[in-house]
Amino acid sequence: MTQLVVIGLSAVVMAVRDGEAVVLTVRPMDLATGTASRLAGLPFGPFDPEGHRTFELALRAFVTEQTRFDLGYVEQLYTFGDKGRDAPLADVGAGGARVISVGYLGLTPLPVETAAPDTAWSSLWRYFPWEDWRQGRPDLIDKTIAPALKLWAEAGRGEDSEFRQNRSRDLFALDGGAWNEDRVLDRYELLYEAGLAAEAARDRDRAWGLAATEPASLAPAFGEPMLSDHRRILATALGRLRGKMKYRPVVFELTAPTFTLSELQRTVEAVAGVKLHKQNFRRMLDRTGLVEGLGRFDVETGGRPAELFRFRREQLQNRSALGLSLPLIREGN
Repeated sequence: MTQLVVIGLSAVVMAVRDGEAVVLTVRPMDLATGTASRLAGLPFGPFDPEGHRTFELALRAFVTEQTRFDLGYVEQLYTFGDKGRDAPLADVGAGGARVISVGYLGLTPLPVETAAPDTAWSSLWRYFPWEDWRQGRPDLIDKTIAPALKLWAEAGRGEDSEFRQNRSRDLFALDGGAWNEDRVLDRYELLYEAGLAAEAARDRDRAWGLAATEPASLAPAFGEPMLSDHRRILATALGRLRGKMKYRPVVFELTAPTFTLSELQRTVEAVAGVKLHKQNFRRMLDRTGLVEGLGRFDVETGGRPAELFRFRREQLQNRSALGLSLPLIREGN
């Protein structure tokens, strides 16, 4: 018997507003209750092979229809087609069909209010509070996440228990380990596998054919759940962006045409979730040649006027254009 396959498209639209990384979220109508969903999700919809010429054109149409926001920069993230109890399940109202979920990343320097109902720019840290290290190591890791992972690891048998302990230690920098900001998806999937992401119980029940309601967070430290597999897609997008901006100048898709170096640093910090050393950051910028001073000054900074800079966009034609090498400029935690 051939199983019907549905392709779902989801968009992670990210921006930095007032020094905070935000993502465009929607609360679609719940057909059962006639009200907006209690959980937020990403702009999404099924791909129609008859009506849509390409995935990207379909995605842009979904985003505009659902949020009244026109996408600029966009790139395909990943295709999620996993089938199994430890994989977050995609669900676009396709009934018993197998859903293949395709995620896209969009970046914008202007997180304008869309005026669309049940649409908002939401802080990334609502969904991944453990990822923000700008003020140092988050207390919630050691107070809540680490003890919960320890109990989960101890519930394993033999080598599986040791494997769980090692994964927990490596991903959440336990026992003095080093924090790797790029491994956002690995950390979320570990929490999901451990049953600490609220979506896990919902997905398990639905896989068994049960009518599971949308869950609430198990604790603030574990972040807010999202619709379908959207938190997994969001984790993939954040990890991709953190990694990519170290070798390509993609972070400038989040900046205005002109900016001060302090504004640029805050943008990088907002995405990377770490605090950067000011002098090392500026020396690194000098080496890359990515920015150019304009000889004009921002007099609205509230202090000494700061020079305005622009991204040398012509560098995008140079395939060897550097990104921002964060490990070299990050302060010790």
